[in-house]
Order: sequence, then C-alpha cells, then structure tokens
Amino acid sequence: MRLKLSTKSPIVSYTLVSLAISLIINFSYMLLLVVNQSADIRGSKRPKEQGPAVVAEGVLGVSVDGFGYLVDSTTGDSIYVDRRSVRRLDLVSGEHLKIEAKDQARYEGAHLIMDRLLERNGKVFDYSSLYNSSDQWHVVMYQIIFYMVVSLLLLLVMTIYRHGRVSWWSTFPPRAVIAVVITIVAYFLSPVTFHNSTETKLVYQTGNLLEFVVMLKCLFMLAVVLLYSQVYILIYQRQQILLENEQLQNENLTTKYNMLVSQINPHYFFNSLNSLSMLVRDGEKSRAIEYIDQMSYTFRYITQNGNNTELVHLSEEIEFAEAYCYQYRIRYADKIFFDISVEEGYKNWLLPALSLQPLIGNAVKHNVITSKNPLHVTIRTDNGYLVVSNPLRPMLEAQVGTGTGLKNLNSRYELMLGKSIEVVRTEDEFIVKLPLKKAK
Repeated sequence: MRLKLSTKSPIVSYTLVSLAISLIINFSYMLLLVVNQSADIRGSKRPKEQGPAVVAEGVLGVSVDGFGYLVDSTTGDSIYVDRRSVRRLDLVSGEHLKIEAKDQARYEGAHLIMDRLLERNGKVFDYSSLYNSSDQWHVVMYQIIFYMVVSLLLLLVMTIYRHGRVSWWSTFPPRAVIAVVITIVAYFLSPVTFHNSTETKLVYQTGNLLEFVVMLKCLFMLAVVLLYSQVYILIYQRQQILLENEQLQNENLTTKYNMLVSQINPHYFFNSLNSLSMLVRDGEKSRAIEYIDQMSYTFRYITQNGNNTELVHLSEEIEFAEAYCYQYRIRYADKIFFDISVEEGYKNWLLPALSLQPLIGNAVKHNVITSKNPLHVTIRTDNGYLVVSNPLRPMLEAQVGTGTGLKNLNSRYELMLGKSIEVVRTEDEFIVKLPLKKAK
C-alpha cells in the first residue's frame, strides 16, 4: 500500500492538524479542571488521615511568592492557603473569606490548610461558576484559536522546506531551534484566564513567569509538532523516491525505444546494409566481419542497458561509443572522424548508460559531411566531465529536431546523479558536458 501525501496544498492538512492539537490542549486541560473541582466538592483531594473540618473566617493576606494566610477572627489561628488555590480562585490580599479548613495530620504542629471556600466578601461562593459560566465561551474560543495559530506556524517551519537534493536531516536542527524559540515566545504571549471573572491576561502580564499549566500546553504542542514533522518528512521522502523511480523507469523506457527506433528504422537499416554490401563487394571480408561484430555489439549493449537504472563505468560507455562510431566511419569513409581521448583515471567513473549515442547521432544528423568538409567529433574528459563537441556546419535544409533527445538525457542525469548536463552553443561549435560520478 502506498502512502499518498498531498504536497500541492499542505495548508489544509496543516490547519486540521493544528486544530486537533489546539482542541487536545484546551479540552484535556478543562477536563482535568472538572475532575479536580469534583474532587474539591467531594472533599476527597486531601488525604484520609486529615483531621475534621474547621470553619474559619477572616481577612486573607497573600505573600510575594503566591502563598496565602488567613487569620481566624475568632481564634486568631493562622490558616494556610496553598498557591494553587490562590491562583485558581484568583484570591487577593484584603478579601474577607469564610472557609472550611483541615489540619495536616501528617505533620505535627502544622498550620490548618484551607480545604474549601465557603463565602467570599459576604457572598456564598459557587464552585460551579468557575466552569459553567456562559460568558467564558469567548475566552475558550480565544485560547483555541491562539494555540491553533501557533501550532500552524510551527508546522510550517518544520515541514515546508526548499526542494532539491539538500538533506532534510541536515536542516532539522536549525529548524528545531527556530521552533523552540517560537514556542518560548508563544508561552509568554499565551492567555491565562482567571476563572472567577472574564478577565484574561497574557503570561508576561500576570507577574508570574512560571505558569505551570501553560508551560505544559506549550511543551505538548512542540512535542507533537516535532513528531508530526518527522513522520511527514519520512512519508514525503518515500513518496519522492517512488516518484523518481517511476520517472527514471519512464525515461529509460523512452530512451530504449528511441535508441532501438534509431537503430532499426528503415533509413539506418538500409544504410547499414549498403555499408556492409560495399565491404563485401570490395572483397573486404575482414572489415565486413568487423562491421557485423560492431553492429551486433551495438544492438546488444542497447538491449541490455535500455532498462538499466544503475550507472555504468565510463570504460563500458566508451567501448559502446567506439563500436557505434565504427559504423559511421565505414558509412562515410574518410568524411567523418572521432577523436576519443579518455584519461586513465576516469575510466572507472560512472555515468548513465547510453549517454553518448544521442550526442553522436545528433552530430551526424544536423551537420554537413563532405570530403572537403569532414566532420570531427571529439569525446574527452575534463575536470570531472565527459565533453562531447563538434563544429557547427548546418545543412542548407536543416533537419528540425524535437529536442527530446537532449531533454530526456538531462532528465536521466538529474534523476540518477542529481546534476544537469551543460549545453554550450557558439557560432562555430556545439558542446555538451556530461557530469561524471567518482566510483566509491
């Protein structure tokens, strides 16, 4: 089964993923609050060994570190209010509270600790108002949209990249650093809601830079985006490999077809027979046998390498070119010359099979070849390239080419070597430079 991943319009899929991340972050947190609030109502959040509940009433004082202390107006005892309750209930210094407190039985001599808030400034406090107030929906939507936008931005940073041969893994660390920076900025700009009111502040406005719940949201969002980006890129790369293999197979099939057609079309076939007949008629038996051998080798090489998706050694391609050029030398007698000069160190270098045939064929096809103006085709190595050049001597009635030969050859090089061929055309010369790959 093939995994298909749309690369034309990834924004739609990114938006859906971002929305899913935002919903998970916000509603899983709201569910956690409901569970905690239910536990508060049941009085089950404290350990069973705590002492009996005590009702106390007094003025609250909140310290700089966020902890609260309430002095009972009746007994004068100091009752401890934990930081979580202060923040969740948005308690402030100077408020008159009536609370239910319990002693901490595990710690002898410890202060009483607030268990439930009963009244606030003379009004009965309803815990359900923290979660069921209808005027909080705009706050919820604001948080959903905020985390959705940040998640979308992170996904774009981690998954959209420049196409080509640049390795994704080599660019992952800097992208991850950028994502972390964005997450840190988003953390300080994240909304914090005070549940007893509709007031919403950003983290940097609250005066407390360590918002534990918001920090968990941001870390979860970053982790999901990083994991998703890894999966996305792996699927994308696999799909690209499959696509390149299919393109390469199509290019090779096209190349094989074009090569075979060029070899067995009536014009070439009759020219080959005429050349062979001329050798036989002149009594040049050895040259006739050599001609048959070279023609046979040409057909065999094309047949064996027409579907080849692997690279071949330059020495093999040169051997084919010599056999192919031999047939042209017999056909045109002393009117065409091939100068093949390959340095010994390049013979084991690699290139796609059947790279030289279309270049040699085009040189013969598009230039005047006469005794007074013989054609010289040069094949040589130079600085990691195989260079094929010939002088430009266009025919009076030039044959119009389709350009598919060079186009297909360039496509094969891009797929198999990741490089393009170089074509240089001057007033007097036509040059094609084929990149070579050094064998390991």
